[in-house]
Amino acid sequence: MSLRRFAFNNVIRNRRIYAGYFLSSAFSVMVFFVYSMFAFHPGLKDGTIHFSVTAAMQFAESVIYVFSFFFVLYSMGSFLKTRKKEFGILIMHGMTSMQLRRLVFMENIVIGFGATVVGIAAGIGFAQIILMLSQKLLSLDKALPFYFPAKAILLTGGAFMVLFLLISLFTVTVLRNNSLIDLLKGSNKPKPEPKASALLSWLALLLIAGGYTAALLAKGMIVFYAMVPVTIVVIIGTYFLFTQLSVYAVHKSRKSRSIFWRKTNIVLFSDLAYRMKDNARTFFMVAILSTVAFSAIGSLFGFKSMYTDVIQDGNPFPVKYTAYDEPSDQDIGVIEQALREAGLSHQQYELIIKNVETKDGKQIPVVSQSAFNALVTAAKGNKADVQGDETAIVYYDSNMMGKGQPELTPVTLKESALTLKPVQTIDTPAVQAGPAYYVVTDERFNQLKQTESVTYQYAFDMSGSHAALKKLGQELDSKLSHSEGWLMSVDYELYKQDQIFGLVLFIGFFIGIVFFVGAGSFLYFRLYTDLGEDKRKFQAIHKIGLTDRELSAILTKQLMILFFAPIVVAVIHGAVALTAMQNMFEYNMMKPSLTVLGSFIIIQAVYFLFIRTKYISNVKAAWGLHLT
Repeated sequence: MSLRRFAFNNVIRNRRIYAGYFLSSAFSVMVFFVYSMFAFHPGLKDGTIHFSVTAAMQFAESVIYVFSFFFVLYSMGSFLKTRKKEFGILIMHGMTSMQLRRLVFMENIVIGFGATVVGIAAGIGFAQIILMLSQKLLSLDKALPFYFPAKAILLTGGAFMVLFLLISLFTVTVLRNNSLIDLLKGSNKPKPEPKASALLSWLALLLIAGGYTAALLAKGMIVFYAMVPVTIVVIIGTYFLFTQLSVYAVHKSRKSRSIFWRKTNIVLFSDLAYRMKDNARTFFMVAILSTVAFSAIGSLFGFKSMYTDVIQDGNPFPVKYTAYDEPSDQDIGVIEQALREAGLSHQQYELIIKNVETKDGKQIPVVSQSAFNALVTAAKGNKADVQGDETAIVYYDSNMMGKGQPELTPVTLKESALTLKPVQTIDTPAVQAGPAYYVVTDERFNQLKQTESVTYQYAFDMSGSHAALKKLGQELDSKLSHSEGWLMSVDYELYKQDQIFGLVLFIGFFIGIVFFVGAGSFLYFRLYTDLGEDKRKFQAIHKIGLTDRELSAILTKQLMILFFAPIVVAVIHGAVALTAMQNMFEYNMMKPSLTVLGSFIIIQAVYFLFIRTKYISNVKAAWGLHLT
């Protein structure tokens, strides 16, 4: 049998061990291929978002490619450890070190080639679903048609074959410094008792608690400045949490008779400290990767929800046009003509805003009572009721940038030494002419001659479908592109922002999924690295009376601790990060945050149940037990 044939047979015979590595690698290939297929789509070449799509796809592909390199490298390291004894036996039977390294190299190439082919094939198979998803997320006018992605296939195939080639060359160096006795002992060498520092354990709690406190107490832009130091502190605390505190907690639990001697806990805790110490770095990596996925996707969903609410709540009229210094009859005529052509009946409102100077040198916007009341009546807001020298102060308490109710402080105008006496405050988004503006009687408004500037706002109230209003806004945006005024079309603005946020969500969602699947795969690899040792241990315990049900309970508890410890930490980290983001923007991101965190927890629970069933089945198969 040739060495190439032997390498191929090894992969087939060890398919259970290699299955997780193969499927995870194929998944990374598929996601990379999806991005490439989307970026090279001919339907986007002439689109307005083509440049941003291309740039974003290139960035996403770079992130996935770099992550895939370290992911595959870690995976191969884990699998090589499980096969050390097998390699030692091969050397005992005459295989040279060079032949062994060639064998490992060829096995990696076989797996890499298979994962690349399967990943590309899966990407093509789900192409239509992916293209439909991209249409929804990017708010494209029509679905992107399917095409044969030759460029994407060449790029993905070439990139990942180079990656697997580099990994194969790198992993063979792992075997160079292993003696025959080390290979034969494999993972059976006695491990030293895991030690944990009480000082570092308490330091882990102190760092994490301090980071959480700083993140949750910060408000506004202080959150932005505190982000980097808080992140560094929490990352260091998380590292000590898994390398020190977890082992320290297990040792303390073993000293408690009420815990350690309860039912089968003596078996559960017997080597849990070893497991926690061995898996500490994996847990740390999983927790950080999952936190990044939670925070990134949760923030993206929150930003999109926040911006949508700001646009909709802050603009009660579908179309608004603002002219500066002088009214633009020509631009208003363009808008009215477009409304007639679209068959949309409408009501037009005009508001003149005079910016006047106060005695202390400040500028305040002033509007007339009649024009303001007509506008807020249409917007279903509160009217102003002022007489003589009285004034109403109008403000808009935004969900995103809340300003709060202004104080009723009199102001004296420089022009006439007239003192305006505030008697009323009104919260309305109907007109936003600054942080706060003043409503005076029509008589007082007409007396204001010396103004710093004048702004003319025109609001158009109408009803129509989202598609019709979006089309109207798109047409007006094109016709008034050279106008000196400012046009706000709510439906068209939401459409444009859906494209921007949709692209970011499209990128962030897939990168988050890659990170999350990678995190789950790290745990999968670590569990199956210890499978042989678990088989021997539980087979021995079974001979002295451990029942089938007790074995399932012990393994389930052990797997839950190993599987969910980093995920629980990541969920808490992510919840704190999203709460801090909420404090920075003063916007309630609870719903999108819970949606993201809840979705990932459900996915992880399903993943755990699958792994638990397979793992217990494999352990029991060592002595012919049946799964319960």
